[in-house]
Amino acid sequence: MFANSLRQGLRTASRSSARAFSTLPARAAARPSLGAGVAVGAAVAGFAMYEVSKSPILLESKTIAGEKGTASERSFVMIKPDGVSRQLVGKIISRFEERGYKLVAIKSLTPSPALAKEHYSDLSARPFYGGLVKYITSGTPVVAMVWEGKDVIKQGRRIVGATNPQDADPGSVRGQYAVSVGRNLIHASDAFDSATKEIGLWFAPEELSEYEPIAWPWVMADN
Repeated sequence: MFANSLRQGLRTASRSSARAFSTLPARAAARPSLGAGVAVGAAVAGFAMYEVSKSPILLESKTIAGEKGTASERSFVMIKPDGVSRQLVGKIISRFEERGYKLVAIKSLTPSPALAKEHYSDLSARPFYGGLVKYITSGTPVVAMVWEGKDVIKQGRRIVGATNPQDADPGSVRGQYAVSVGRNLIHASDAFDSATKEIGLWFAPEELSEYEPIAWPWVMADN
């Protein structure tokens, strides 16, 4: 409706401008009337604003995964069933906390087959895909988390360690606690795009908390 009105305004303004040219003496016809020029300018500006409003341009670059490369960047981290059954949840969480990252979402759940298949969809052509989906949905829960902080995706992967624990740094989670690829304890987003997909897959926007950490030592804050 708004676009049609603008287009009609453009046509009306154009006809007004044309009549102004045709009724003026030859010497004056070189200069269009001020009113017609203002009408054309206003119509063009209004139509341009309408077209911009229809475009999918984001006014802010921040997404559900925050803004890449800033303190708002977020990563999805999941402690797998073997990490939960071995009671390593607290130790894994402490790795991220001690690094200075902020926990903005956490929940324990047994994933549905549909959720597991979508999460590992990039591995669907691999021979171990079926077994991976079956394992993660077997009944032992996983702990899904979202961590926030500067370069949390890149640094989070370093905290987690290489996919094959035999190649993982000894100080990483997998290097210290895992022994095989099939039971490597934990998953972490490997890129900003995958973090955006995974956070959106496992969490609703309202499940993500926005807060400022209390300065340490917090017990001394009022003194």
